[in-house]
Amino acid sequence: MTGDAADWLSWREAVEIVLERCQPLPSEKVPLADAVDRALAEGIDARIDHPPWDNSAMDGYAVRASDAAPATPERPVTLPISADIPAGSFPEDPLSPGTAARVMTGAPVPEGATGVIRVEHTDAGCEEVTIFEASDAERNIRRAGEDFRRGDPLLRSGDELSPAAIGLLALNGVARVRTARRPRVGVLANGDELVDLDGFERARAGHKLTNSNSYLLAAQLRQAGAIPHDLGIARDDPEDLKRRLEGLKECDALVSTAGVSVGEHDHVKPVLADLGMRRLFWRVRVRPGSALLFGTLGGKPIWGLPGNPVSAMVAFEIFVRPGLRRLAGHRRLRRPTVAGRAGQAMRTPSRFARFLRVRVHDGEDGLPVAHLAGAQGSGFLSPLATADALVVIPEEVDRIEAGDRIDLLPLFEWLPPASS
Repeated sequence: MTGDAADWLSWREAVEIVLERCQPLPSEKVPLADAVDRALAEGIDARIDHPPWDNSAMDGYAVRASDAAPATPERPVTLPISADIPAGSFPEDPLSPGTAARVMTGAPVPEGATGVIRVEHTDAGCEEVTIFEASDAERNIRRAGEDFRRGDPLLRSGDELSPAAIGLLALNGVARVRTARRPRVGVLANGDELVDLDGFERARAGHKLTNSNSYLLAAQLRQAGAIPHDLGIARDDPEDLKRRLEGLKECDALVSTAGVSVGEHDHVKPVLADLGMRRLFWRVRVRPGSALLFGTLGGKPIWGLPGNPVSAMVAFEIFVRPGLRRLAGHRRLRRPTVAGRAGQAMRTPSRFARFLRVRVHDGEDGLPVAHLAGAQGSGFLSPLATADALVVIPEEVDRIEAGDRIDLLPLFEWLPPASS
């Protein structure tokens, strides 16, 4: 696509174009302890059987069902203890009929045992044990290989390395793991009106605006698993913008804010075009965030986001996060939408998909209920700072009534309960 005409894509069309142009970065091997939240670049199979032996799921007494089954509180069964097996030791002999073996949680159970009577159902004896309840006579033994066996697939390429996945790999002796590289993303703000935090006094005096976008986007990048690289604030001057963009050589992608509209001082589109960017779309039918630019420069994804902080943050969630997760090798690219109900009427203009900022609490029917988190203008950042989710309103809908079913896009990995 060329020229300066707006493309006005639907948001779903735009996301698909982004994903087509964002392919996983080269992989690298990293220590297991440093791999949390990264995406596997290759599948991993089990190296061992787990559990490696039949073991007890309880502190108690290993028994044969035929010996313990008759036990009741009125007619308890007493058995001599033939072995004491703490965790870390192994039974020397099979369990003799008519006896019990005292075992600790995780300890191997002797051959012939059918269950472990939990200690609470006994008198906790040491030489002999009296059993008052036999419901565990065929339970509480974790059989060898019940979890997985050597050679079984454990994790697939693209799986996110959660803490549980890290533990699973450690159990299998994996010290280093191959993952896709974390994207290094340039963050560029644009505008003569901006100052960084060290110039806040000028903003306080009403002469400038503090650059919040770079900090906001850097935080979103870190949450998405990327590494932000600050390219500073480009002035409303094409040459200064070009100098700032030289830092893209050290990056895998660029996220820029402001300067992508059609004003006299909006230089981002023409400067990027001069540098060889292939524009893939400009303008999307969404509110907020319609003034969105996406293209590639030397194969690197380039996002030009609006300058309003709310528009920038919402556009990042919808259009940037999925692409970054694809770059980082993840299979799960988006946070899943959650069904909910509107807690109030919500009006929206048709022809544009809307992403309204809402707070959420538990509903009586189990569905989360959403209320607007304050004013919805793209210049109001404080409501977004307290929002839990975005309400996704399709283009063809112009009004949501209280009680209507809605789709929620969480801004976190979870939605908070009513008490939070």
